Amino acid sequence: MKAIVYTKYGSPDVLQLQEVERPTPKDHEVLVQVHAASVNAGDLHVLRADPFLIRLMGYGLLRPKNTILGAAIAGRIEAVGRNVKQFQPGDDVFGDLSESGKRGGFAEYVCGSSRCTGGGSHGLAGAS
Repeated sequence: MKAIVYTKYGSPDVLQLQEVERPTPKDHEVLVQVHAASVNAGDLHVLRADPFLIRLMGYGLLRPKNTILGAAIAGRIEAVGRNVKQFQPGDDVFGDLSESGKRGGFAEYVCGSSRCTGGGSHGLAGAS
């Protein structure tokens, strides 16, 4: 799958389009095919590691731990973990991945906690 990746902190110039491995959902996660992702101030702060405290909050001291940004997403569920009951493949959903400490919305697919997604089979009807 394709994703916008960054391997060092800096300006938006460090972002690159790369081929990466498609994620697999864990037991309490859903795999979402991303139809839309927002770019927001939080992504810019993490990209630049500004304020410096971001590096100490688990994002990586010298370089990013998670190389794909993007927290707010909307899309369609492709697969669910074995403990997910409220969603099924084909459901349209939206959510904020940062609520579970994750990012990765600037990719074709992303895994996120089922607690951080909303919607359902009619959540984004007509929006895609």
